[in-house]
Amino acid sequence: MAQLPPDVEEDECLPEYRYLFCPDLLQDKVAFITGGGSGIGFRIAEIFMRHGCHTVIASRSLLRVSMAAKKLIAATGRQCLPLSMDVRAPPAIMAAVDQALKEFGKIDILINGAAGNFLCPASALSFNAFRTVVDIDTIGTFNVSRVLYEKFFRDHGGVIVNITATLNLRGQVLQVHAGSAKAAVDAMTRHLAVEWGPQNIRINSLAPGPISGTEGLRRLGGSPARVSTKALVSPLQRLGNKTEIAHSVLYLASPLASFVTGTMLVVDGGAWLTSPNDTKQLANFESSSAKL
Repeated sequence: MAQLPPDVEEDECLPEYRYLFCPDLLQDKVAFITGGGSGIGFRIAEIFMRHGCHTVIASRSLLRVSMAAKKLIAATGRQCLPLSMDVRAPPAIMAAVDQALKEFGKIDILINGAAGNFLCPASALSFNAFRTVVDIDTIGTFNVSRVLYEKFFRDHGGVIVNITATLNLRGQVLQVHAGSAKAAVDAMTRHLAVEWGPQNIRINSLAPGPISGTEGLRRLGGSPARVSTKALVSPLQRLGNKTEIAHSVLYLASPLASFVTGTMLVVDGGAWLTSPNDTKQLANFESSSAKL
């Protein structure tokens, strides 16, 4: 079995890194990463920077991305610009992109990683809660992509990677809001790949599975024992880690994937094929007040 790439649970940079790709794979490229201050987005930023890329990491919390940027710069020696931005607010996105272009002069790669999620049965899900997830995941992805297209990609080309999920591949209890929102992003990926391909813009989705060291797993995965049990029924019988996801995003964003567009890459160890739905969990939620 191949050696797993190293990772750490917290939002910290890797203490050591073994290159599997050419170290200058993204030399002097600039990546704009939403949700880049923590979790998978943070590790994507780090791996990109270790391969020569400068980054812009955007989040609603300026404190979070500012702290993350300091860690990333110290670990990699590359530039990282932290920006406060809400993907639901086009004027804020325009201002952030303008600031990034002023700083770097270009943006080569967009990673749409901002997302919102929680567990809730459809019968207890408020109209506002459903709309909020769609606003962040689906509309937010379109907003940022559309602004980047207008301000740079249309005239210079570029790469977009949308971080989605496997929820919609089979349907999953307690996740109708997130599954629907991510399914729309996967459809958007295909539509934009067709429309924007002539401008030399590649667009793909990447759907992670259960990933250790992420807020999503901590909030949605349940107890450690339950997470371990679920991981064992997947074909690779383990959780993935953030570095593995970052390597897959690196592939899609790099010249290695120069003829890949309009597709979804599932990176979940085959979990979506074998993981059962937990209907007992649904019954537990429906017996309590789960309205949001």
